[in-house]
Amino acid sequence: MKLLHSGKVRDVYEDRGDIVLVASDRVSVYDVILPTPIPDKGKVLTRLSLWWFEQLADVVPNHVISATDVPPEFAGRAVRCRRLDMVSVECIARGYLTGSGLKEYQARGSVSGVALPPGLVEGSRLPEPIFTPTTKAPLGEHDEFITFDDVIAQEGAETAEELRRATLEVYRRGAEIAAERGILIADTKLEFGRSADGTLMLGDELLTSDSSRFWAAGQWRPGRAQHSFDKQFVRDWATGTGWDKQAPAPEVPAGIVEATRARYIEAYELITGKAW
Repeated sequence: MKLLHSGKVRDVYEDRGDIVLVASDRVSVYDVILPTPIPDKGKVLTRLSLWWFEQLADVVPNHVISATDVPPEFAGRAVRCRRLDMVSVECIARGYLTGSGLKEYQARGSVSGVALPPGLVEGSRLPEPIFTPTTKAPLGEHDEFITFDDVIAQEGAETAEELRRATLEVYRRGAEIAAERGILIADTKLEFGRSADGTLMLGDELLTSDSSRFWAAGQWRPGRAQHSFDKQFVRDWATGTGWDKQAPAPEVPAGIVEATRARYIEAYELITGKAW
């Protein structure tokens, strides 16, 4: 196999004309890769993505060819995929206000140009899910909010409409399924590309603890930080160290590593109903 790209979490290989995505145990916060891996993280992300791709295959097609036809050394953490021409937009759906979306709202009263009601706080449920695209920044740089009109200018009106429709429908369906299992999906980031015949497809990962914010539904209370099953736990730890969010990042203590691993696994088990 030929290594094409090594990202924050995944390594991308070319093999027999296909793409092989390998999920590592690396974890990144604030666009910086931490020096300490989270054991089994890559396998958890891969299994959860595959489960979601199967659940939502009727909403939008995806890039998955096989989870078994991969090199043995990558078994459990790799997926053989169709080669896609990726769209240069991070497609984000938000059903709740938190993170960078909250900061944007506090500064502008809107997110990606979508006006929101006054008085919203950390963890507020939005009147309806919104599409809040961002740029797709190179490794080490930060994504920036863009408006739907910016997406139209960059990708064309037809593709922009497709991206918004698919992103919101994937979020709605996924959030509905997760809520039945006790998890609120606050927001999620999707990546799309076009296959050789021009079909828009989901790529990368889908509704995982890295690409989404998962909250405990029974403990959700607006106005405060929520109990999460995602890497927000690591973000909070990193922020609390006084780190300046620039590389190099500090080593992660063993207790934080194990607690993060446990949250990833708990999210997988709650959503899929399968024991890790």
